Formats: sequence, structure tokens, C-alpha cells
Amino acid sequence: MVIRRIITGVSVAVVVALLIWLGDPWFTAAACLISCIATFEFYRMVKTDHTQPLTYLGLVFSILFVLNAHSPYSITCPLLFVLITVVPLLWMLFRPNKENAFADWGWTVAGILYIGWMLSFYVLIRSLDNGMWWVYLVVACTALSDVFAYAVGSTIGKHALASSISPGKTWEGSAGGLAASIIFALILGTWFQLPLNLWQLVMAGLIIGFFSLLGDLVESLLKRNMHTKDAGRLLPGHGGILDRIDSHLLIAPVAYYLILLVNNQGWLPS
Repeated sequence: MVIRRIITGVSVAVVVALLIWLGDPWFTAAACLISCIATFEFYRMVKTDHTQPLTYLGLVFSILFVLNAHSPYSITCPLLFVLITVVPLLWMLFRPNKENAFADWGWTVAGILYIGWMLSFYVLIRSLDNGMWWVYLVVACTALSDVFAYAVGSTIGKHALASSISPGKTWEGSAGGLAASIIFALILGTWFQLPLNLWQLVMAGLIIGFFSLLGDLVESLLKRNMHTKDAGRLLPGHGGILDRIDSHLLIAPVAYYLILLVNNQGWLPS
């Protein structure tokens, strides 16, 4: 299992690094594909005898949120929020099975926002000045934080971090993940010549590591509620796509707005 996990992880890392370097349209196309698969895994996971989310409608809107990152019109994002609220509700009116309609509507909207909307922030980051290097920094620190948290936790971890959510996570592993995120933020931020001083790089690494951990815990809570171990089996040794991007879903919007703050992209008073 460890060998399979390493081979899969390295293979995915190489493909992701290449897509980030290539940029658009390949980067956005990959984000759309990832969003589609992860959203499908989400709906399959939450689907029960009593819960029937609108899977295909959710997939379409998840992709639209990713594509919306390239929209030059400010009205399109609010319009998408209106549509994901109204369209599924109207759909419920004409669906034969109307039991638990609002629970189905809630899960449908949740999948779109949790995956499609959150993932779209990576496309926004890639379109910024130095976008390629920013994405490399955030993705690498998030992934390495996860790797080192797992390595340290499985080696010396003794004190459970959140046993009611994820019994395998420990304080020692979380500390190892945060330390790795900070160290690699310092290395990569300096190497990429990003406009951050050493103190800001330390804070960036700490924030990335912290929200990566929270993102992992959020999906762990979801899987625990749904009584499942993995969201899918697409990646040998890693589970599904959603299992691999869970940490990225929370950090992407946080990183985007922090980068805007650093770049002062016109949304802060001068």
C-alpha cells in the first residue's frame, strides 16, 4: 500500500506541475475535469435511500463555476448563485419523488459550492501576476503539509487531534505538517522571487498548513457522517479525487484573497 501510495502521489504531482506550467486552456480544462469527478464522488457519497441530490445538474454548475473564473463580467458570479438556488428548487417541483426535496436541494447546492466554487479560486490565482508561481507555492505547500503530517503522525503520533472526526490524525502529525508548510513556503517563495519577505513567507506557510488541515478535517467529518472510508477509488492508495483535493478546497479562496492583499489589486484603499 505504501509503494502504491508513493507511485500514485509522484505521478499526480508530475502531471499537476506540468498543467500549472502549461497554463490555460489546459489548466482550466483540468480544473473542470477535477471539479466534475470530485463533485460526482461527493454526490455518490451523500446519496442514500432517502437522499437523492440532482447529480447531473450539480456537475454542470460545478464546471460553470470553474469556467466563470475567466468571465470578464462581474454579473456572472451573482447570476450563478441565483441559478444554483432557483433551478434545483424548480426541478424539485417536477420530480416524481418529492420526499426530502429540500434535503436533496441542500446537498445539490452544497456539492456545487464546496467543490466547483472553491476550486475555481485556483483558476483565479493562476490568472494573476506571477500566477504560475503562486499556484506552485500554494499547491506544493498544501501537498507537502499533508505528506509530512501523515509521515510524522504515523511514525511518532500518540495524541489524537480530533478523535470524533478522524481518529488517525494526531497533534504530532499536524505539527509536522505545519512545520513542513512553513519550511517549503520559505524555500519556494524565495526561489520563485515572490513579493514576500521572510516573515510573510512564514505566515503564508502557517496559514496554508492550517487551512489545509481544516480542509482535511472537513472532508473527514463528511465521510464520517456518511459512514464511508474514501470518496472513491480512482487513485490507488489515495482513494478518490475528492480525497486528494480536500485540503485544497479551503485554502484556495483564502490564498486568493491573501495574494490580492499582497498585490493590492485595486480592492484595498490606497
